Amino acid sequence: MAHMLKPPCDAAVVMSAAETASCEAKVGRWVLLATILGSSLAFIDGTAVNVALPALQKDLNANVASVQWIVEAYSLFLAALILIGGSLGDKFGRKRVFGIGVALFTLASMGCGLAQTVDQLIAMRAIQGIGGALLVPGSLAIISSTFSRAQRGRAIGLWSSYTAITASLGPVLGGWLVQNFSWRGIFFVNVPIAVIVLILLSFVPESRDQTFKGKLDWSGALLTTTGLGALVFGLISENDLGFWHPLVWGSLVLGIAALTVLPFSEQRAQSPLLPLELFRSRIFSGANLFTFLLYGGMGSFAFFLPFNLIQVQGYSALAAGMALLPLIIVMFLLSRWSGSLTDRYGPKLPLIIGPLFSAFGFALFLIPSIGGNYWTTFFPATLTLGIGLAISIAPLTTTVMGAVESQHAGLASGINNAISRVAILISIAGLSIVVLVSFTFNLHHYLAALHLDMGTKAQIDGQLTRLAAINVPAGLSSSVQSSIKFAIYEAFVDAFRASMSISIGLALLSSLTAWLMLRSPKIPVQASEVRRSYKDEEKVQLASS
Repeated sequence: MAHMLKPPCDAAVVMSAAETASCEAKVGRWVLLATILGSSLAFIDGTAVNVALPALQKDLNANVASVQWIVEAYSLFLAALILIGGSLGDKFGRKRVFGIGVALFTLASMGCGLAQTVDQLIAMRAIQGIGGALLVPGSLAIISSTFSRAQRGRAIGLWSSYTAITASLGPVLGGWLVQNFSWRGIFFVNVPIAVIVLILLSFVPESRDQTFKGKLDWSGALLTTTGLGALVFGLISENDLGFWHPLVWGSLVLGIAALTVLPFSEQRAQSPLLPLELFRSRIFSGANLFTFLLYGGMGSFAFFLPFNLIQVQGYSALAAGMALLPLIIVMFLLSRWSGSLTDRYGPKLPLIIGPLFSAFGFALFLIPSIGGNYWTTFFPATLTLGIGLAISIAPLTTTVMGAVESQHAGLASGINNAISRVAILISIAGLSIVVLVSFTFNLHHYLAALHLDMGTKAQIDGQLTRLAAINVPAGLSSSVQSSIKFAIYEAFVDAFRASMSISIGLALLSSLTAWLMLRSPKIPVQASEVRRSYKDEEKVQLASS
């Protein structure tokens, strides 16, 4: 679920590509089927894995840092390499690179399903992320190189609609597999889909960017991966080692240094991943800051909510997967309406109002304690958050595309897409510190009232990094065990609320960013085509209902 929120500007990447000749209907069908199923691998995996994390933690006896790495290893390589993944497709062939991504993703999925230790699982998830970095941009590039601009509206509408459906099925499918089989089934379900995609690719024409003459920006990719990886490693390791440990400080310094050197490297690169001249635009810089803040608020929320629902509230894995369906569905249903708001009022006003709704949705997550009916606890918050996000995504795409010259619109959209993934990556790592500190403080407060002996306290303190999965010491009376378990749950709810408080602040800051830095740019032709694709989404939506 950390990736249940589709990154912005997917449609913009397709619409802003250079004009191509119209394709035959038969070829178009093969292309759409292959790219939809291929993209579904990443979408299903991204939305299903988090539902399985509590079961993974129990089965592999993992602490919260290890569980974070199960998500972060994938996110790190996907976020850091997604831009160069697109460049590889342009240079060596989009179908070829897409196929390699599908194969690598699938082999890593099988490795995840067979993993016997948490370290093996983390390593396979990292390889999955590399495959995803080749797969995700490849699907969009194949669509843009196959369909003419006149055909792209319907093509991207169909792609967006069906991938949204698969994204919504991910949590439910993941929960069902965990509940009825094993968390390993989430990874093995990718295999038959991938086999079908690889067969379909034989009917898809190859394409590449004939104008791509420069060298690939490997130094930029290396600095990005090193910088983000070191930062995330330092932040996650802080939970186990403490902030003053040399390894934590060394990692943070390395990460900051690598990211500081990155702009200088990009200035010298022949074909930079991040052309710095784009950021001279106040609107483009503001749009990316807006994206980082809003998606940053989503990262920790989507990571920790399944633990709250399953370990604390007592939801089954399937029920937890279904609990966030309202958020995904409302974003899907309101996509066209959100585009019409942009047409009527320009993008700035929705970008101010949308995050305010999101902030209110996060605030509603502060209310539930332990127990209660879903429809009166988590549903109102989920619905409100979904409305806020639905209002924000379409005008964000318009703003990004209108902030740069038309020839740079595709690159600008890809950068914004990557930044949304980086925001989630950093959020999960950074806000976990807040969650653990709050959990530790509140648990000690609650346990103090129980007057436990020193040995029992020591056993509990040795498991603090397991959060709500702490094993209650044996040999105590049932009433004392129940009191300790309730204290653990209360402390986790308090920690979750602390995380939501920061998400509220990030959403409000994104609204403030829109107010101060953005204006309603002239809407480019490609943005109008993106919004016309919402009509095709609606047709598909009605046909599938």
